[in-house]
Amino acid sequence: MTSITFVQPDGSSKTVNAADGDNIMQTAVANNITGILGECGGAMMCATCHCYIEDARTGNASDGEEVMLECAEDEIRPTSRLSCQIKVTSELDGLVVHLPQPID
Repeated sequence: MTSITFVQPDGSSKTVNAADGDNIMQTAVANNITGILGECGGAMMCATCHCYIEDARTGNASDGEEVMLECAEDEIRPTSRLSCQIKVTSELDGLVVHLPQPID
């Protein structure tokens, strides 16, 4: 299993085990992580799984992902990613995923 830590905007965090082959969004939803909805089920048709990743191991956002990120309700940063587009592998063990501040 691969360990992933989700950090809420208030600094609280939760570390969970992720199954290799799943994506970060699936892992968050399965572990009831607040802030990751994944309304489209990972089809890259919404931005409800927006997160911030400061780790080169995840690679860069694809062109399609960058277009979809423009629809995110949260602040877009250079580290913005759609968590549904990041596949869990053993190489990502210890990955830290920061969640955006919810819109009021």
